[in-house]
Amino acid sequence: MAFSADELGVLRRALATALHPAPLQDEDVQDCLRLVESVDEAAREAGRLRAFLLDDLARYREALPGSLGGYLGLLRDALAAGYDPGADDLAALRALRRNAGAAELLTRCQVLAERSVRARLARVSQATAAAPAGAPRARLLALPGGRAAADEPKPTPPAPAERPVPKPSEVFPPRRRPVPPPPPEERVAG
Repeated sequence: MAFSADELGVLRRALATALHPAPLQDEDVQDCLRLVESVDEAAREAGRLRAFLLDDLARYREALPGSLGGYLGLLRDALAAGYDPGADDLAALRALRRNAGAAELLTRCQVLAERSVRARLARVSQATAAAPAGAPRARLLALPGGRAAADEPKPTPPAPAERPVPKPSEVFPPRRRPVPPPPPEERVAG
């Protein structure tokens, strides 16, 4: 993320105030709030761009092998942006490994995927090692089903309305046979 010269000045003043607390002028507070809004907007835009890139990558992956060139380019861009390749990406690259670019990306993606799995396992093992032995796990408060949700009475779901199941003759009425026209001698000429 890049800051303009004005934004860097605001950031510098905010950091100085954080290190050496002093009363802020209203103008400095407004500048800080505008900087926060700008950073938040940039973060939201980065998230939207990442979501678009990943959706595009999935569309190209589904259209393989016809979209090989586009897929490889998008995957390189996604990897450069910090994307961890998933099982779908690895499977697609394995199927395309006869292509030199796909083979090179497969090697890179396998290394990244292995690193990602090892990092997740390390975080899980650290979390379980940090918990005292025999201590019950605390329920999460910020997620549905946490302690706050346990205190609230659970609403009873409304009973589904009993609808009679229609008979096939009600859904598909019987066909009426066409009435044959009267014989020619019974017709009356006008």
